[in-house]
Amino acid sequence: MPFLPVDDQMLVLREGVEQILTEEELRAKLERSRRDGRGLRVKQGFDPTAPDIHLGHTVGIQILRRFQDLGHQVVLIVGDATALVGDPSGRSLTRPRLTPEEIAANAATYQTQFFKILDREKTEVRFNGDWFRAMGFGKMIELASRFTVAQILERDDFRKRFREETPIGLHELLYPVMQGYDSVEIRADVELGATEQTFNLVAGRTLQRSFGMEPQVAITCPILAGTDGTRRMSKSLGNYIGVAEAPEEMYGKVMSIPDSLLDSWTRLISKWKGTELDTALARIGQDPMGAKGALASRIVALFYDAEAAGRAEAHFDRVVRRKDAPQEIPARDFAVTSAAVGVVRLLKETGLAPSTSEARRLVEAGAVTIDGERIANPQAELESAPGREILVKVGKRNYLRVRFTPTSG
Repeated sequence: MPFLPVDDQMLVLREGVEQILTEEELRAKLERSRRDGRGLRVKQGFDPTAPDIHLGHTVGIQILRRFQDLGHQVVLIVGDATALVGDPSGRSLTRPRLTPEEIAANAATYQTQFFKILDREKTEVRFNGDWFRAMGFGKMIELASRFTVAQILERDDFRKRFREETPIGLHELLYPVMQGYDSVEIRADVELGATEQTFNLVAGRTLQRSFGMEPQVAITCPILAGTDGTRRMSKSLGNYIGVAEAPEEMYGKVMSIPDSLLDSWTRLISKWKGTELDTALARIGQDPMGAKGALASRIVALFYDAEAAGRAEAHFDRVVRRKDAPQEIPARDFAVTSAAVGVVRLLKETGLAPSTSEARRLVEAGAVTIDGERIANPQAELESAPGREILVKVGKRNYLRVRFTPTSG
C-alpha cells in the first residue's frame, strides 16, 4: 500500500509516546522509506520471564500496531537468551535467574498472545538465542569491549545500587550489550521500549554505529502502573493482568485497581479516541465506579469480544457484588496415582495457576480455598480418593470443581 505523507505518519506515531530520539532522524527515515517504497524495520523485545504478556506490554505493542497500519514491518525479539541474564532496568536487586526449561515454556505462550494486537502477516518473530548460542566467547568479549564500565555505570539503577553497595552481578552488565546487539543482528531502523529502557535503546544505537550502520531511532513509551497502584506493572511483582487471562479474571482485576489509576489506564490501554476518550475521562470524576466498569468491559472486549465482556460483567456482579457462587462452575477430572496430592501441583496441573511458583505464591497469599476452607500452607496435601469431588476457589472469581479419578491403564 502507498505510504501516507510523512507529516501524517509523524502525527500518528507521536501519540502516546514519551520521547523520540530523535524526531529529525525518524522523519528522515520515513521520508526515505516513502521514497523507496520500503517499510521501516521496527523492533521491540520481550523476555519470557513469565507465561503472560501483560497490559503493561500492550502500551508499546499498540504503538507497534500503528507502525504496521502505516505499512512498516514489526520485528519482535523473544529474548530467550537475554532472559537468562534478566533485564536490570528499574531493578534495585538482581533478578532471580530462570532455567532454560522455564524460559522455553514461557516463550511458547508468547507466540499467540502477540497477535491479540498485532497483524501476524506484518510481524517477524525472532529468538535472540539463535545468534547468541552461535556466538563464541571471543565475539562476546569483542562486543563487550565496545563499552566502558563507566558508560554502564551511568545507568541510574546501576549507579544507585553501586552507591548503596547493593550487589550487581557481572552478568547484569552484559544485558544492554546483548539487547543492543539484537538491533545490529536484525538491522533495526526503530526500537521501542519503556522509559526505563532508554539506556538499552541507546546501547543499540552505539553498537549499530560501531558496526558501520545507521543508528536506530529510539522511541520510549510510558510505564503502566500495576494493579497495586504504586509500582510498575511487572510479572515478577505479581501486580499484572495477562492478556490471555480468562475474561472474568481480567474484568475482576480491573475492577480492583485504585481509582488513581483510572486516568492513566484509560489513556494508555483503552484505545478510545476523540470524543469517546473525552467522555470516558470526564466520567472518572463524576462516577469512578461506573468509569471503572466501563474500562473493565472495554479491556475484555479488546482481547476477546463484546459478548465475553458482558458475561464477565454479569459474573462479577453475581460473584463479587452479591457474593454468590457462579451458577455454572467448570469441572475437570484429575487423575491420581496416590492417596494424596499436593495443593500446589493441583493448582498448576488444573490450570488454576500458570506455574508452580505462581501456585505457591497464591497459596501463601491466602488466595486459595478448597470446599470453603482457606489453604495457607503450600506444602499442604489433599486426600485424593477416586470419586471425591472438591470445589477450588482462587482469588475472588476463579472457581473449579475437581473430580479425582483413577489413572487409566
